Amino acid sequence: MPKNPAIDHYINRAQPFAQPILIHLRKLVHQACPTVEENIKWGMPSFEYKGLMCGFAAFKNHCTFGFWKASLMNDPMLMHNAKSEDSMGHLGRITSIKDLPSDKKILGYIKEAMKLNDEGIKVAKAKPITKNELIIPAEILTVINKNKKALATFKSFSPSNKREYIDWINEAKTEATKYKRLTQAIEWMEEGKPRNWKYMKEFLLA
Repeated sequence: MPKNPAIDHYINRAQPFAQPILIHLRKLVHQACPTVEENIKWGMPSFEYKGLMCGFAAFKNHCTFGFWKASLMNDPMLMHNAKSEDSMGHLGRITSIKDLPSDKKILGYIKEAMKLNDEGIKVAKAKPITKNELIIPAEILTVINKNKKALATFKSFSPSNKREYIDWINEAKTEATKYKRLTQAIEWMEEGKPRNWKYMKEFLLA
């Protein structure tokens, strides 16, 4: 399959240390899955085969690589990391190619992910969120973690302020709308604004 120029652009804009890591991972994905399709989801490269399969991201000091169905895969490390999603991804903090598992192991992961999609196996739906419980989807948390100002604001929010943003993003009916709302949320949080700042006197008078 042809490669997506948007991912070339993403890699070229990444930090110098990250570029060889991303190039190597991309090569392995295509090696294991020649029919893979490349896209950008949530502002990050995504690789699809009969649905979402895996993706990577580059940050200031590290990279991540993860699988959409890691919780269903056989490797104990992937299953463990899938239970505690954060900006480290399923392979942990990657700062050089030396931090990656062997090519053979990564190729095995990718083929296992392909098999799950071939068989149409789906990740079980998350349990209903209770009134006082806030669950932040990994893809949203990853994007917030990429912006220091937005992350600092988000951490300072009360649980209700956090929930207002997360619910607003999650309630979008299309991925395009979700991404648009997430981008807007990051911009507002950079400015220290809660979701409903437009209705708050301190912001209206500023």
